[in-house]
Amino acid sequence: MSAGELACTYATLILHDDGISITAEKIASLVKAANVSVESYWPSLFAKLAEKRSVGDLITNVGSGGGGGAAPVAVAAPAGGAAGAAAAAPAVEEKKEEPKEESDDDMGFSLFD
Repeated sequence: MSAGELACTYATLILHDDGISITAEKIASLVKAANVSVESYWPSLFAKLAEKRSVGDLITNVGSGGGGGAAPVAVAAPAGGAAGAAAAAPAVEEKKEEPKEESDDDMGFSLFD
């Protein structure tokens, strides 16, 4: 992330936090007051983003991006007589039993005693 992009991000967050409408001029004036030089297109890009998307929603959804994990891949059995019988048997997943965690009741006291 460039210094100009970071400065405009902070300026946008400041304007949002103070409840001030986010415009390119206001972002540029905050960045100028901080003595940061930015390319002229950054403030207008951030102002357009703030028009289309809610800054509050962007803040609350920071960590919710991306999809799930990769889908399991099925491996094809090689052709052959013994392989056909092995392929017919379903693969059984082994479930590892997790150790039971101790609770406060087991120790004879709790956090709020």
